Amino acid sequence: MKKKTFADHVIEFNSHLHYTGSLPPGIRIMNPFREQPQVMDIMQQFYRKYYNDHHQRRMIMGINPGRLGSGATGIPFTDTKRLTEVVGISIEGLKTHEPSSVFVYDVIGAYGGAEAFYRDFYFASVSPLGFTSVQPDGSEINYNYYDSKTLTNAVYDFMVKSIRQQLEFGIDTRVCYCFGTGKNAAFLKQLNEKERFFETVIPLEHPRFVMQYRAKRKEEFISKYLEAFAAY
Repeated sequence: MKKKTFADHVIEFNSHLHYTGSLPPGIRIMNPFREQPQVMDIMQQFYRKYYNDHHQRRMIMGINPGRLGSGATGIPFTDTKRLTEVVGISIEGLKTHEPSSVFVYDVIGAYGGAEAFYRDFYFASVSPLGFTSVQPDGSEINYNYYDSKTLTNAVYDFMVKSIRQQLEFGIDTRVCYCFGTGKNAAFLKQLNEKERFFETVIPLEHPRFVMQYRAKRKEEFISKYLEAFAAY
């Protein structure tokens, strides 16, 4: 029997992602693989392009998918603009611009480009599915797993199980890079102490924080990322 590639593992994982538990009132789960017909195909194209091998990778852990990034494309930290211009996969009838994606792809460029970067790294999230808060007018805004204790408790087992499943893809467990130096890092470090996923967790400033509050110092943060990556 042919050994599964890294891409096979990711595609199978994403294809079966489904949350069946309860959620606090006013919170909706966001699953692009079930809600948007194009996403499954785009996700498969992406992972077949960059992950169709048996290479071991380090994990970079985000918070949870957002509406304009992987909530739209199925690929973490990749909006439709980066998907088309850098990856070379077009998505019909949808245009998203996500500041986090801009920074991440600047890092990817500095690292040596998409092929070099994705050969060494795999993006995941503490929660592999995102959440939105439904506003009184019916609109939805991004919501994070740690924004309410009730939500964190509700999805805790789902998050732990999902991380464990992804570690089986061929992840180098010596280190996990965590996007976010605040609540995401605190939660992931505490979780890691209990579950022993990784030998160490290294927090890095979240791309959205850099773009929103430290844009003038962007190059400095790119260098910080590259130094952290070079340490392992």
